[in-house]
Amino acid sequence: MSTTERVTITLPRDLLAEIDRIETNRSRFVLEAVRWELDRRRREELRTSLATPHQEAEEVAEDGFADWARGLPEEDATGLVDPRAGTAVRWRPGTGWEEAGE
Repeated sequence: MSTTERVTITLPRDLLAEIDRIETNRSRFVLEAVRWELDRRRREELRTSLATPHQEAEEVAEDGFADWARGLPEEDATGLVDPRAGTAVRWRPGTGWEEAGE
């Protein structure tokens, strides 16, 4: 179980009145709102990261999955990859991942 800490926040009076109209437990309301916002920001960071991948990700994509798989130690690669499964994809700079046949 996580520990809790008491904090003091300042909110406009009208906003506090709106919270009180729909929730009797202000702390629970603020906790849920903060968690919601943190989740939203993490999703936005992920979208941004996927839209503009790091240079190393492009290099790995250019090297190709097969090269990566061949570089794995034999004992780790056995049963890890089924090259017949899935969909062939390729990396297109500025666009991202796409099916290899496009």
